[in-house]
Amino acid sequence: MNVPFYGHVRQYRAIQSEIDANMREVLESGQYVMGPMLKRFEKELAEYHGMRYAIGVGNGTDALWLSFMALGIGPGDECITTTNTFFATAEAIWVAGATAVFVDSDPRTNCIDPARVEAAITPRTKALVPVHLYGQCADMKALRKIADKHKLFVVEDNAQAIGARGDGFRIGELSDAVCTSFIIQKNLGTFGDGGAVVTNHEHVDRAIRRLRNHGSEKRSCHSMGFNSRLDDLHAGVLSAKLKHIDEWNDLRRKHAARYTAALGGARNLTLPFETPGYRHVFHLYVIETARPEQRDPLLKFLNDSGIDAKCHYPIAIHQQAGYPWGKEARICGPIPNSERNAACCISLPMFPELTEEEVDFTAAKVLEWDRSAE
Repeated sequence: MNVPFYGHVRQYRAIQSEIDANMREVLESGQYVMGPMLKRFEKELAEYHGMRYAIGVGNGTDALWLSFMALGIGPGDECITTTNTFFATAEAIWVAGATAVFVDSDPRTNCIDPARVEAAITPRTKALVPVHLYGQCADMKALRKIADKHKLFVVEDNAQAIGARGDGFRIGELSDAVCTSFIIQKNLGTFGDGGAVVTNHEHVDRAIRRLRNHGSEKRSCHSMGFNSRLDDLHAGVLSAKLKHIDEWNDLRRKHAARYTAALGGARNLTLPFETPGYRHVFHLYVIETARPEQRDPLLKFLNDSGIDAKCHYPIAIHQQAGYPWGKEARICGPIPNSERNAACCISLPMFPELTEEEVDFTAAKVLEWDRSAE
């Protein structure tokens, strides 16, 4: 059996008529950029989050750095985040001209550890940037409390957790901006790239709408800005898919529970942790080997067995060749949890259209390796 990592084509076939209808509507409208379909999707996305504004942009990275710019974050400022995430989280801080400050992650959730944040705050600190890693919310209550105490902004990197919830809070409720990616492999993904910022602040909404469109609020009138617009064809795909996101997240949770039940007796693995009271939406189902030297042999064994497992993210940001040591970045304290997560992680196939047989086959192969591992 071959088990794919992505189910893009399966998902398209499941709701093909809805997607095709929206794309046909856009094509026949003759308005493909900044048109009515984008406006419709932005309204739907804001309503889904229970927030006032949503602004479609070119991709999730742009969503982050445009949010920083809209909040006035730039050269001389610092943003606190984690290093066991996709490079774009820190890259967006650098693009805005600010300094990325890295703290360690929680050893169970792998999200930013609030207990490490306060020691990293300096007079230059402007924002906390939690990443809802793998589909689980960071501890936003604790982070908001810290932010309020020190008068900091909170910008959520929500590229992986649309539809997730915490214990008594929703994503966006405790922050100044929520940044989302719609690249195809996300829980809510389009047929290419895209992103959005969701916010309750009118000034953030207005600033990002201006910045994404060459600094323009009125045709032919410009100030300094950029070209980062979610086009209407992608908005049409996303509008069709948004109606199904909670159902698809439920299926991800079902597959995750099946993996966890099957792998519970593994001796050499740590399984995903779901914070009690939270809703984890399992963008990724990430296991960790007991030792770094076990990770690559397990990955090769799974790939050789026909299972398209992958690693997210095997090289922590501060270990990347392109990491800008110096004034652009610093690490506050040791970060053993983040480094362990990067060194030991393997993502098993996870998408809504997985079959029970595929989940069971994958789990059986993981257990086969586990029994043979020293």
